[in-house]
Amino acid sequence: MKKPSFPIRILLVFSTFMLTVLLYIDRACISAAKEEISSDLNFDLTDFGWVMAMFTLGYALFQTPAGKWADKKGPRTVIATIVGIWSVLTALTGAAWNYISMLVIRFLFGAGEAGAFPSLAKVVYYWFPVKERGIVQGINFSGSRIGAAFALPLVAIIIGSVGWRLSFLIFGAIGLLFAILWRTLFRNTPEESGAISKQEKKYILENREKPSQAGPIKLSFGTILSTRNMWLAMLQYMASNFTFYFTLTWMYPYLKDRFALGGVEAGIYSMIPLFAGAAGNWVSGLWVDWLYKKRNVLISRRLPAVTGFMLAAFGMLMMANIDTPELAIIFLAIAIFGADMTLSPSWAFCIDIGKENAGAVSGTMNMAGNLGAFVTIIAFPYLYEWTGSFQPFFYVCMVLSAMAIALWLFMNPGKTITT
Repeated sequence: MKKPSFPIRILLVFSTFMLTVLLYIDRACISAAKEEISSDLNFDLTDFGWVMAMFTLGYALFQTPAGKWADKKGPRTVIATIVGIWSVLTALTGAAWNYISMLVIRFLFGAGEAGAFPSLAKVVYYWFPVKERGIVQGINFSGSRIGAAFALPLVAIIIGSVGWRLSFLIFGAIGLLFAILWRTLFRNTPEESGAISKQEKKYILENREKPSQAGPIKLSFGTILSTRNMWLAMLQYMASNFTFYFTLTWMYPYLKDRFALGGVEAGIYSMIPLFAGAAGNWVSGLWVDWLYKKRNVLISRRLPAVTGFMLAAFGMLMMANIDTPELAIIFLAIAIFGADMTLSPSWAFCIDIGKENAGAVSGTMNMAGNLGAFVTIIAFPYLYEWTGSFQPFFYVCMVLSAMAIALWLFMNPGKTITT
C-alpha cells in the first residue's frame, strides 16, 4: 500500500507537543520566581525545596490512578479535565499567602498534572503505528524541555513587569484555553474522528498495534507491580528523573547564586541544558524507530537508553568539578542530553509491555520516576546543608545513572504484563 500523507497526525503531534510545552512552562515557572516568592513569604532554602517537592509528590502519587482513568475514559476527556484543573491551580499559586497554603496548592497542582503523560501514551497507542512510537514520544518530551527552557527567562521578564502573583494568573488562563480547544477538536481514536481521510485511517489501522480480540484485559495495580519488567522500568526511570529534575527545580537558582548571575542572564544560561534535553529526545526517538526497523524491538529500546545513561553519568561526574558557569552549562547539557535520551525508549517500553493498559503501566513508571524527582528536590538543599558542598549531589546522580545501565540489560519489551 502506498504510504499516504499525514496531515491529521502531523497536527496531532503538534498539539501534543504544545501540551507538553504548556505543561512544563506551568511547572517550571515557580523555579524562576524563587527569589520573589521567598522574599514575600519568608521562605528559606529548605522551605522552598519542600514547596517544589510537594508538587512532585502529588504528581507521583496520582500517576497510576490517572493512567487507569485514561485507559477507561480515553485521552479526550482526561486531558481536557486535567489541563483545566492544573491551570486553575497555576493561577491559585499566585494567591498563596503563607507556607502551608503554598504547600497545599502545589501538592494539588502536582496531582492535577498527573494524568498528562499517561494520557499521551494512550494517544500514541491508538493513533500511531508501532514504528513511529519513538519519534512521537521524543517530540512530545522535547516539548516539555522547550517549555521549561522558555519559562525561566520568560517568567523572569514577566515578573519584572507585573509581579510573580499576576504571572501565575496569566499562565493559568492560557492553560484553560488549551483545555477548551482539546475537548472540542480531539477524538480518542481514528475510528471516532470525522476529520481524518479514509486513506490515512486505513494506514493507521493496518500499522498500529492490534488490540486483543478478546478486548482489553484490565490490570490491577498489584498485577502491574508483580512483574520484573515493571520494577526494572520504574527503577531506571527514577535514576533518569533524579538527574533531570535538577534542571527543572534547582538549576536556575544554583547558577544564579553560585556564579552571581542576574535573573535574565541565569535564565538564558538555564535554557541551554533544557534545549539539549529536547535534542536528546529527538535523537533518541529517531534512533529508537530506526533500530526497530533495522534490528529488533529489544535493541531499539535498550541501546538508546544505555547510551543516554552513559552520557548522563559522565556529565554529572564533570559537574562535580567545575568552577565557571560556562563549564557548568557544557557538562550539564551533556548530562541532560543523555538523561533525556532515556525517555523515548522508556515510554515505548511501557506501551510495549502494557498494550491496552499503556496508560496505567506508563503511569506506574512515571510514579516511580517522580518519587525519584521528589528525592532530588529535597536532597539538593539538604546535602548542601550537611556537607557545605554541591559535589555530593552530582556524584549521587552519576552513581544512579551507572546503576540504570545495568538495569536496562535485564529489561525485555517482548514480555507483556498479563494476568
